[in-house]
Amino acid sequence: MSSYRPYQHIERRKSRQIHVGKVAVGGDAPISVQTMTNTLTSDAQATIEQIRLAELAGVDIVRVSCPDEASTEALKEIVHEVNVPIVADIHFHYKRAIEAAKAGAACLRINPGNIGSAERVREVVNAARDYGCSIRIGVNAGSLEKHLLEKYGEPNPEALVESALEHAKILQDHDFHEFKISVKASDVFMAVAAYQQLADCCDHPLHIGITEAGSKRAGTVKSSIGLGNLLWAGVGDTMRVSLSAAPEEEVLVGWDILKSLGLRHRGVKIISCPSCARQGFNVVETVQTLEDRLQHIKTPLTLSIIGCVVNGPGEALMTDIGVTGGGSGRHMVYSAGRQDHTMPAENMIEHIVELVEAKVAAIDAGTAEATTAKQMDPASN
Repeated sequence: MSSYRPYQHIERRKSRQIHVGKVAVGGDAPISVQTMTNTLTSDAQATIEQIRLAELAGVDIVRVSCPDEASTEALKEIVHEVNVPIVADIHFHYKRAIEAAKAGAACLRINPGNIGSAERVREVVNAARDYGCSIRIGVNAGSLEKHLLEKYGEPNPEALVESALEHAKILQDHDFHEFKISVKASDVFMAVAAYQQLADCCDHPLHIGITEAGSKRAGTVKSSIGLGNLLWAGVGDTMRVSLSAAPEEEVLVGWDILKSLGLRHRGVKIISCPSCARQGFNVVETVQTLEDRLQHIKTPLTLSIIGCVVNGPGEALMTDIGVTGGGSGRHMVYSAGRQDHTMPAENMIEHIVELVEAKVAAIDAGTAEATTAKQMDPASN
């Protein structure tokens, strides 16, 4: 992240870059947002529909579980019908990994040490190499190897990191380096400490997450604390927010975390007050309605919705469009920090939506014009 305000600068950890299909992970690539389907993967249509909803929310990569042959068979259709790379989640069954690679998975989520014999591991690695799959080593505090539990007495950050590096060595011994690592735990302290330790001792790209975080509200809070801590420290190349909720909800929360830290920008970022007796309009209802009405917008834009003049003008200075509640049923509209016009309370939502859509159209047109000019300028080539 670059900023002219030094206190907003985040220095990202330098990691090697790999690819999950068309999505670059690590290096200077944007931090990608992932989710996982909760349909039966063997039900291809239901899984495709769920992935499409996640795509609308802005997902970059989607993981699907492949516990049986019917799932890897359905993977062929799923991969063909969606627009994002698919990660096949494999546990123990090495044949499922090979089948998933052949079916078009962009990445295999495995733990090489749990696949079986050295020959089976070799077959999986060869399949990944032959079909252009990357691999995610997925270490979890809830399923650590027996020898590590005996060594450390309980799951802890050191055990997670040791497990991850043991699995990584297996791939490296096969001269396979297109892999990323996760060391997840449901305990925020353990997960953050494990990722920090792992980040210090290797340059592999890291997939970050707080596993089994909980319900939509509690899980969002827990994930925001853990992932926000890591991202602020520059750790993390791709991420998933694990919620007991619809996959698209995970994606929306993931984006909100990244937008809050200025690490990625997508769609309308609404700055709004909690409201009080001074409000000139119902801020809570207005913001909720605008979030729904503006979901279709992908172009980054900031919008402040403040109920009164105490903080409204100040917030408007820092947003593309601002609205401040006023008296006599009329509210002030700001454009690029300057007072632009007043609007009546009636049809307020429609007016704001029109303003945002017009601003987005102007931004997109300017971007397209700049791109065309650059392509036509011989000095830029």
